Amino acid sequence: MIAKKGKARIGGVFLFLLSWFAAMLNTGKALAAPDPPPGPDRYTSITVEYTSYEWWLLRWEDSEIVCEINIEHEDLPTLDEVYVDCGEDLYTAWVEQNACPLEILSKTPSDCPGYYLHFASSMPKEREVSIALPPPVVWIELAGCITESTTNRCELPPILVLRGDEPLSGEKILRITGELDGESFSCNSAICELPLTETEEEGITLTVWVNSSYGDSSLVFDARLRISLAEDEDSGDHFWYVDILSSQWRGEANASCAESWDAFPPIGGVPEWLSTPEDVSELESDFSYTYLAGNLISAGIVDASQCPSYGLDISGQATTCGIEIAQPAMIEWQNRFDRLIMDASEETSIPATLIKRLFARESQFWPGVFNAGEDIGLGQLTENGADIALLWNPVFFEEFCPIVFEGEECDGGYLDLDVEQQERIRGALVYSVNALRDDAPLGLDLAQADFSVSIFANTLLGSCEQTGRVVYNNTDQKPGATTNYENLWKFTLVDYNAGAGCLSLAIGKTLDKNQDLDWENLSTNLTAVCMGTKDYVEDISK
Repeated sequence: MIAKKGKARIGGVFLFLLSWFAAMLNTGKALAAPDPPPGPDRYTSITVEYTSYEWWLLRWEDSEIVCEINIEHEDLPTLDEVYVDCGEDLYTAWVEQNACPLEILSKTPSDCPGYYLHFASSMPKEREVSIALPPPVVWIELAGCITESTTNRCELPPILVLRGDEPLSGEKILRITGELDGESFSCNSAICELPLTETEEEGITLTVWVNSSYGDSSLVFDARLRISLAEDEDSGDHFWYVDILSSQWRGEANASCAESWDAFPPIGGVPEWLSTPEDVSELESDFSYTYLAGNLISAGIVDASQCPSYGLDISGQATTCGIEIAQPAMIEWQNRFDRLIMDASEETSIPATLIKRLFARESQFWPGVFNAGEDIGLGQLTENGADIALLWNPVFFEEFCPIVFEGEECDGGYLDLDVEQQERIRGALVYSVNALRDDAPLGLDLAQADFSVSIFANTLLGSCEQTGRVVYNNTDQKPGATTNYENLWKFTLVDYNAGAGCLSLAIGKTLDKNQDLDWENLSTNLTAVCMGTKDYVEDISK
């Protein structure tokens, strides 16, 4: 048993004071208020070679040059380039003029109306281009702690380690400066060690930057830290749980979506349904699923001919006899994706247990179309779900879009695509998670099913981001300031299953009633149309 403690034993206090004193000697901490940093200011210039192509716009009447157009590519100038170099009046006269009749052009071109383009010359040139150099940064670490269930466990009073990083050769970090819980510090080196003490549950703030010998500084980086003192009730040993939310954190990955939401996970680590086991074997399950068993029988993977009605009821699900016959194959099938789930969890930070439970609830691990509906695959993706993945997970969009489009269509992001292109890429994403193939053995493309695991994890990541935005839009606060981490994940499941509209309406209704924004209240404020998602969330999170 682990119990949170308000005070350490005398020995722990002594160790802490000793660590604090040593840290101060090593870092040269100062209590003066830090000066505002200048920020990054480093540029250099490089010489770039290019070819300049000169075109003339001439008048037919007298071959007089009325405009010079300079471009940096072969072929004709574009309309935009003519407009920029020649001005609106000439551009308009040129594009709106009638074509010169061939008999006039061949005999007396000076009688042609308007203007014509003529290639004049090309020559190599050089220009100086200014480029920004990489700025210094500061990274955040912990000394002497281990990762345990998405949190950091420290056997000794924790020491925060700030490490400056100067990417330019010949330059170095001169100083690390900032404020920790309102107290200023400054360390005249590239490493700064700060002792930490127990905090309130909401944590404390850190702002930090580094100054470089180059003459500038890094950006100002922010972090939130929570330090909880705990005691093992069996041994009496005490230790500290440390959670850090920051883009500059260099330890093990935080609990999924914690940084995005600015929400600390539960003290001591996340609940089981939001966990990722250390070994893939811990994901194994042996549940009975009537829908899965029915599909295994229908696909010919299981022979249930000895059962009445071949082990199937009128809806195509397995009967009691069918389930008994299918049990070994059913256990093997529900665990065949476990390794892929672990890989997808590592890629996206989405909890592996959550992914597996979602698959169990959505499809019972059968990667096809559910009851001839529009929900498809292991996680039952729809076009609305595809929209979430592509819009709210830009990294995933950058990876998936080139599979559908060539050239520069993907450069501007999902919202930069036109309506038809968005519809096309959504359709492609939905199709990619459907493993049913009439021409495949057993009617399934198992490679496609395997591929889809990562897609569903990325969709959940997009849903987590969208949930954060929905909460913020309704509260004008960071999600972590309005509710706790576990509640936010339950809200995310509402978003994934029923959509952002259902979630937003429920949040609004909860706030209108002046109720706390938690799952107990929000689940009772779901509209009638959305109420089915309550059982969905509780099945996955129980």
